[in-house]
Amino acid sequence: MLIKRKDDIKSSEITPEHLYYNRREWIRMASVAMGGMAVGSIMSENALALTQDYKPKAKGPYDTDEKLNSYKDITTYNNYYEFGTDKSDPVENSGSFKPKPWTVAVEGHVKKPAVYNLEDLLKPFKMEDRIYRMRCVEAWSMVIPWMGFPLADLVKKVEPTSRAKYVAFETVFRPAEMPGQKRPFLKWPYVEGLRLDEAMNPLSFMATGLYGKELPNQNGAPLRLVTPWKYGFKGIKSIIKIKFVQDEPPTTWNIAAPDEYGFYSNVNPEVDHPRWTQKTERRIGEFRKRPTLMFNGYAEHVAGMYAGMDMKKNY
Repeated sequence: MLIKRKDDIKSSEITPEHLYYNRREWIRMASVAMGGMAVGSIMSENALALTQDYKPKAKGPYDTDEKLNSYKDITTYNNYYEFGTDKSDPVENSGSFKPKPWTVAVEGHVKKPAVYNLEDLLKPFKMEDRIYRMRCVEAWSMVIPWMGFPLADLVKKVEPTSRAKYVAFETVFRPAEMPGQKRPFLKWPYVEGLRLDEAMNPLSFMATGLYGKELPNQNGAPLRLVTPWKYGFKGIKSIIKIKFVQDEPPTTWNIAAPDEYGFYSNVNPEVDHPRWTQKTERRIGEFRKRPTLMFNGYAEHVAGMYAGMDMKKNY
């Protein structure tokens, strides 16, 4: 893939749709459809065992009961541009990344700002399993069994002041370990943000693992955001800073292509991406497309936060 400098890049050239269903993915999906014969020959024993042996706990109020994607699906088909732009780049290029030791800085309008060792930050929180359907802007989706804790628990722990209206997140910047950061097709480090009420919504989740195991490097180790009613690029990975701010914070994809990626990033099938429809999606491992659901199927839990907003303008 030709890599251009940010100033030379057109928004129409960012993550072109034809990359999403390349030959490798077509072959992989065909293998699944044939009963898994080809997949069985190339899937590692560990990945297969994790998929088969995982027993989710009793269904919680926010869990989907849809069929899970396999551990191999989830860990080999990723968007993580810090490791490269192809879907296989994260698993192929993240082996040198070191997620331990890890610290997270909490800053801004909070009563308890600090730089926390990750282990100390996690101690007060009860780890939960959540099974969420996850939708990517490029019209593909997965169902993933996450492990972690509600973001609201962290917000309450650090006690935001009345001036805190948004929560801003920042990814680690380590070009020596994350080769994609050596290329200026995005402005590094990666940044994201939520409105404070979105952060407090019980669906918002800080993931520390999947399939009952620690997060692999390619999935955002050791700590990532999961907001299942939003598009996947809202799920910032390898978080090192959480800042409580008064004004809407910048977000990486809005900086790169403001005509294509808004701040809210809510799944809305009535708002097409400028280069493709959002009305349908393809679940990884399936051939047939399915209709895209408003708020990715979580409308009953989140729609009230956007009452009165123009969801086509605030995309």
